[in-house]
Amino acid sequence: MNREHKFALVTGCGTGSIGEALVTEYTRAGVYAIATVLPNEATDHLEKADITFFPLDVTSEESILALQRKVQELTGGYVDVLVNCAGIAYTMTAIDTDVVEVQRMFNVNVFGPMRMVRTFHDMIIQAKGCIVNIGSIGGLIPFLYGSSYNASKAALHHWGNTLRVEMAPFDVKVITYAEKVVSQSLKTSPPAWYWYGSFTGMARFLDTFGWRTVWVERGPKAFAEERYIGDVADYGVEYGRENWKEAK
Repeated sequence: MNREHKFALVTGCGTGSIGEALVTEYTRAGVYAIATVLPNEATDHLEKADITFFPLDVTSEESILALQRKVQELTGGYVDVLVNCAGIAYTMTAIDTDVVEVQRMFNVNVFGPMRMVRTFHDMIIQAKGCIVNIGSIGGLIPFLYGSSYNASKAALHHWGNTLRVEMAPFDVKVITYAEKVVSQSLKTSPPAWYWYGSFTGMARFLDTFGWRTVWVERGPKAFAEERYIGDVADYGVEYGRENWKEAK
């Protein structure tokens, strides 16, 4: 396959997931989408959509290396967009946190993207491509009962910030997004961060200019509002797949 095609590799594309919505939109945009699903996960939805898919467990080095070989053969050594979408959530009060569950979550949400970038960076550099980390407003402000999840997303955000600086000399873009992933990731110079929602602007403002205890006062009220759930951008069950379709 020649270089008139662009390739987007998206992790975490199970049925009804954000990843499934993204590979569908990349395909509509004329990009050759490559989806990944867990080894024992259903694939009917991808087969029906005629989307190429491979099994992947982002916590397994062996699984990632097997995927690398398959993608290398398919694309000729180019990955134009890598979307680190695979993720899990653990909701629990901070004082009742099960550290084993948190370690499992970090292994997926943080160490998974690290493994993917380490393995696929040569193909991304070859394509002068883009790395997309699916972020969350929970990485910026204290989403109630999500202290561990918030920490995993904050870690992903800050790792991505440094990765952006390190990859810039190779003409590779690194962006942290929670909306319009497809259209922005295909741009020559996309914004480094993109957040969308009725509450996100205020959240960014208060986090930047507010005092450190602002969420002690504001938090319980904000978290009780239904609209806030819609703004926790990658909290899949509440947010819903339909909200991840690209704005036309």
